[in-house]
Parts: sequence; structure tokens; C-alpha cells
Amino acid sequence: MLLQNVALAVAGLCGLSAAASDGPQAVEKIEFTNVGFAGTYTPVVSIKNADSDDCSCSVGSKQWFYGSNAPISDAVSVHFRGPLKLNQFAFYNSSSFNLDNADNSSDWSRVAYFDASSQTAENAVFLTKAGKDSPVLGKALSFADSDGVSSSSSSQLLAEDTLITSDQEYVIYSNASCPKSGKKNSCGVYRSGIPAYHGYGGATKMFLFDFEMPTETQSNSSSFDYFDMPAIWLLNDQISRTSQYPTDANCSCWASGCGEFDIFEVMNGTEKNHLYSTFHTFQGIEDLGTGIQADGYINRDTSGSMKGGVIFDSNGNTVVFVSNSTSFDQTITPDSLNNIISRISDDESLSTKLATISASASSTTSKASDANSLFEKGTGALWFYAFTFVTSIAHTVLF
Repeated sequence: MLLQNVALAVAGLCGLSAAASDGPQAVEKIEFTNVGFAGTYTPVVSIKNADSDDCSCSVGSKQWFYGSNAPISDAVSVHFRGPLKLNQFAFYNSSSFNLDNADNSSDWSRVAYFDASSQTAENAVFLTKAGKDSPVLGKALSFADSDGVSSSSSSQLLAEDTLITSDQEYVIYSNASCPKSGKKNSCGVYRSGIPAYHGYGGATKMFLFDFEMPTETQSNSSSFDYFDMPAIWLLNDQISRTSQYPTDANCSCWASGCGEFDIFEVMNGTEKNHLYSTFHTFQGIEDLGTGIQADGYINRDTSGSMKGGVIFDSNGNTVVFVSNSTSFDQTITPDSLNNIISRISDDESLSTKLATISASASSTTSKASDANSLFEKGTGALWFYAFTFVTSIAHTVLF
């Protein structure tokens, strides 16, 4: 882990600009400012004997990341845990977006989309952990069947009204296939035999959701790890391609800080109707597991649908919000998005400032998110669609 040269005397390691209260408060908008720092993580460079008790992994040299929203500026996969229904999902990029400043912002272009009711999808592949089991790595990724959790031999869309229950999970990746596993290739080293895809990249990005989180109807038991604790979160896209829950920390880049952001997550059974937002990065903290959590939550609606998502703007501001005005249009203008955000009153908002980290990468060091140009607006977008077409053909042949 990169040793951070930062003054730990900053109160709580991050400043809370919301008024002090008697514990966390219910809000409709959670903001983090000063997001992004220069740091490193160690990618997995080898996986040996993946399916046996003798499985072992090794990590490579430190990989630098830096800039606004780093390391979440790298490509990420989108994860869902039940009880949950997904009605719509969309991913957007913008060449420049500044919260509350439409004059210096560009339109948001939709790069990926899923609509359960119409059974349409653009640049979205559903995967789940239903592949080969390993004592060390856990179950490998496979294509998800229409129920979201069973294995399929080919890519399928999530069926309308599909409800996954406690502990069940699936993940969405882009439909841009990875090249062959290898530490010098754009997806790095990944587990053999999985359907491997790129995640969603770009420093300035937005994820929108229309979802339901009904109360779990099953009875609780010791067999559950996350009973009635639904969640939607983002992981560095390398993590699930190697192992999301390994018994050997070297089998994932997570422990070295490659990046996780929890958008909407129930944290424990005593607050099962509170959805928290948390950064699991080393931006001013050393306890990666606890992470950097806002001192507030969004109420979980257990009887209806919720609309909202997360915005990562160009200046290191991250905003998680819920609003019935959320749209999933092909293009979203800065004015329309800022209008949605501005309608949420100060009383329904809170803000957390992340610590400033004093570290810098060598000018000759390549950035961890070089492949993210695939998702940028303009010529990058054209290259992305060409890339998607070619890799989709290759993936059909390989799998």
C-alpha cells in the first residue's frame, strides 16, 4: 500500500460540512467533495491451480492512478445484491460536467442501457458467480440466465420483474470483450474460462437506476451472510474477473486499494431500511474495510420503486441522489440534470470532504485508466463501438 504523506490531524480524516446532528440523518442527496488522489494498487499477475486447494496468486508492481475521482475513474463493474428488482439501468459519459455550472459543462451521452419491461439492452452484459467453484477464489463468473443467478451458456437479459433474494448477486459489464488474459493486456490477468468483459470507464461518468428493494420474505437463518441487506455498488472491473471474495488477498486487487464505491447499501440488520454510500479507497484512511462513509443515509422504499444514481463530475465531486424526476434519455443536458439535483433542498442534503493526499506519480508512469478512452465522448466513442464490434465477434468464437 502506498504510504500516504498526509496530516492525519484532519478531524475524522475527512471534513463533514453538514450540520452536526445526533447521529446519521435521512437525506435525498449525499455528496462527497475532493474525490480523487494519487496512489497505487497491485494488480494480480498470476493465478495458479485455480480450482484446487493449492490455488495461489501473485501480484505485480504497483500501478499508479491519479486525478479527479481516482481510483474510481478506472473502469468499474456494477453489482447488485438482493432483495432487489432492477427495472432500468443506464451508464453515461460526459466530456466535461461541473455540478451547479451548466455553462462549463457538456451533455451526457448514454453509453449503456437496460430496460426490463421492453427487454432491450445496449452495451450491457449480465454475469453472475455461478461458474467453477474454488476453495480459494470462490465461484467463477459465468453468463447469468434470465433469473440473474443461474448459469447460462450465452448472454441473456434479465427477465422483467426478476427478484433476487438475500445473498444473491449479479453484475453488469459492458459488452466489449477482453483480449487474452495477460498482465500487459488491457484487462490484465483474469481467471481462465470466464466470459471476460471490460467495465465502464471514464473519470466523468454517471450511473442511473430504477430499482426496488422489497423486504425479504424468507426467514432469517445462519445460512445468510447478508439477510435483507440489498445493495448496488461499483468495483474496479479487475476484481470480479479474478475473485470477488477470495481467501487469499493476493487473488484480488481490492485489498491494495484499486477501488470500490457503494452507491446504495444496507450496512447491517439493525438499519435495514437505511441506504448508505461509502468509498473503499485509501484517500486519507487505513481501514479499507470500513471505508469513508457519509454521516447520513437515503431511506429504503420497501413498497415501491426508487429512481436515482450517482454522478462523478469533472472536479472531484460525487453525488448520490434519489429523485422521481430521473430520466434515462439518450442524451441528458447539464441544465436538466442540475435542475433535478438543485430541487433537493439543503435540509435533504449532506456533504463530506475527503482528505487531500500529498503524493505524485512519476511523469513516465502510465496511468491505470489508459483503457478508459474507449468510453470517452467524441472520437473515443467511435473507437469504442468499433472495438465492441470486433471483440464481440472474437468472443463468440472463443466462448
